[in-house]
Order: sequence, then C-alpha cells, then structure tokens
Amino acid sequence: MNINLTLFAQALSFAILIWFTVKFVWPPLLSAIETRQKTIADGLAAAERGKHEQELAAKRAADVLREAKEKAAEIIAQGEKRGTEIIEEAKAQAKVEGDRIITGAKAEVEQEVFRAREQLRNEVSAIALAGASRILGREIDAKAHNDLLEKLVAEI
Repeated sequence: MNINLTLFAQALSFAILIWFTVKFVWPPLLSAIETRQKTIADGLAAAERGKHEQELAAKRAADVLREAKEKAAEIIAQGEKRGTEIIEEAKAQAKVEGDRIITGAKAEVEQEVFRAREQLRNEVSAIALAGASRILGREIDAKAHNDLLEKLVAEI
C-alpha cells in the first residue's frame, strides 16, 4: 500500500465528509440553533418587558395607594368638619330653645304675678267694702270707729 494513495483517499473521504456535513447536517443544526437563539432572545425580551411592567404596576399601585390615603384623609377631615358643624348647630338650636323656654317661663311668672296682684286687689277691695259697710252699718261714733279700725288692722 502506498502512503500517498492512503493519504489521498483519507483527504478525499474527509472532503466528502465535510461537503456532506455542510450540505445536509449543518443547515438543520444552524436552523435549530437560530430557533433556540430567537426563543431565548424572545424570552429575555419578554422577561425584560415583564420586569418593566412590574415596575410600572408597582408605581401605579403606590400612586393608587397614595391617592386612596389622601382621599381617606380628606373624607375624615370632611367628617370631622361636618361633625363640628352639627355640634355647633345643635348648640345654637339648644340656645334658641333655652331662650324660648326662659322667655316663656318669664312670661308665665309675670302672668302669675299679675293674677296674684289682681286677686290681692280684689281681696283688699272686698275687705275695704266690708269694713265700709260695717262702719256705715253702725252709728258713727269715734270710739266705735277706732275699735273697728283696730279690728280691721288686726284682721289684715
């Protein structure tokens, strides 16, 4: 066997193997590799988009939470303000009602005083008439007159 022929045969078989590999084996491998690279790139891009969307969602959630806290604080402040207004209105109504009751009581007291005075006048006039009728009923005598006056003073 000749070394040159063996070397030439090995080189030719190696060249045929390379041509066969480049023609039939290499394109499906490259296609699979490119598909895998594209899938990985898409996955990384999706992960990056997801991370960015998660950050945006966290920011939106923080904004919504802040707005909710502000609205809650505003509602609480309005409630406290309305509570104070209701208390002030109740105080004003109570004062008006108290003034009305006091005015009514004063008017009633004045009416009672007026009735008592009228009753006292009627009684005094009745006593005066009774005394005058007694005086006129008797003789006009100074001694009898003085006795009657003392009796009336004692009765009154």
